[in-house]
Amino acid sequence: MLKHSLRYVILAALVISSVRADMDVVTAVRGVITKLDGAGKTMLVKTADGTEHSIHFVDKTVVHGTAAGAKDTFHGLKEGSEVIAHYTVKGSEKTGVEVDKIGKDGVKTVEGTVSKVGSDGKTVVVKAADGTEHTFRVVGNDTVTSAKDIGKGADKTAKYTVYYTEDAGKKVAHFFEKL
Repeated sequence: MLKHSLRYVILAALVISSVRADMDVVTAVRGVITKLDGAGKTMLVKTADGTEHSIHFVDKTVVHGTAAGAKDTFHGLKEGSEVIAHYTVKGSEKTGVEVDKIGKDGVKTVEGTVSKVGSDGKTVVVKAADGTEHTFRVVGNDTVTSAKDIGKGADKTAKYTVYYTEDAGKKVAHFFEKL
């Protein structure tokens, strides 16, 4: 009986580890779109340090901060747009999960210190320089992970820029950038 139980435990461990290996890790970069290729459904994003990231668009790629209802391949993004691109990697291909356009008509920003992070990482309170506190709902695994990491950080005076949208009057954080 013990022998069979051990087999089931090993089998369950193998199944769980293979499922976890298949889970996509999402990474994010901030930069400027330098090229859009409609035929290849790719965009080239150049970061401040000069690194270029070629990111493939798929039907599920979500875009925030552009005109509602844009139906083109890139949902209204253009060369020269400043963006935060959230992507997964399989092999050498980066696949866009979410792209947030930054700017006057795009994703908004708040700078300040993080005063509170919910234990689950799904809420963050940021205190701006003028003393106002902004509460954000956090979405996306990579952003929740960032929020949890910020909450664990010892430096409570560190300044961050929070990139967010608003949904039904609630602020939704999409990316944290340490200043």
